[in-house]
Amino acid sequence: MTGRVIAIASGKGGVGKTWFAISLAQALAQQGRRVLLLDADLGLANADVQLGLAPAQGLAAVLSGRIPAEAAILPHPGGFRLLPGQSGSGTLADLPGALLDAALDLPRRLAGSHDEVVVDLGAGLGAAQRRYLAGADLALLLATEEPTSLTDCYAVLKLLARDAPGAAPRLVVNMAGSPAAGLRVHATLDAAARRFLGRGLVLAGVIRRDAKVPDAIRAQSPLLTRHPGSAAATDVAAIARALAA
Repeated sequence: MTGRVIAIASGKGGVGKTWFAISLAQALAQQGRRVLLLDADLGLANADVQLGLAPAQGLAAVLSGRIPAEAAILPHPGGFRLLPGQSGSGTLADLPGALLDAALDLPRRLAGSHDEVVVDLGAGLGAAQRRYLAGADLALLLATEEPTSLTDCYAVLKLLARDAPGAAPRLVVNMAGSPAAGLRVHATLDAAARRFLGRGLVLAGVIRRDAKVPDAIRAQSPLLTRHPGSAAATDVAAIARALAA
């Protein structure tokens, strides 16, 4: 039996997508899951930077066939594994057809040896990102209270409804001023989805704004390692428990 592919998208940068992908990977690992974090960004990959790792090879070398995926995977003390994206190697959109197909198939192949493959998608709404999202077992859309984030998140919802009509994405509200503020973000997007797309949007969870998050990023340490009792760490752990149930 193969594992589950979880794709994380936002439509725009600056909403904490990579931080959340790292935190979710560790939280799922703490639930006893075998977790791989795949940084599916060849242009601006930064999961390895946030984790303080310096990989010699990454996704680009795997896709080119120079090395097998296992040779590029790095273990992390947080209990999960990372396949880095290797920043500056171009973008998924630049890949020729055969390599792009291999890139899109990679999460499913990696799921053969993991319980969870968490895919941190590059920002934007390009064809490659949309195909990753449509092909995932679970799509998590990250949004904040900012109006531009709401607009971009709805755009992702609209495209996903077209690309994968049967998909059931879930919303994660990040950097919320309060749980109530996060619920308001969900209510806004859920209402828009029901009115214009004919279906609602399930809330996966709300993550409170927390000063411990930027501290962990500066320290290049996962939040659940550096500040395990913090508000944001508690919120991410609750999301992971719900997803692993």
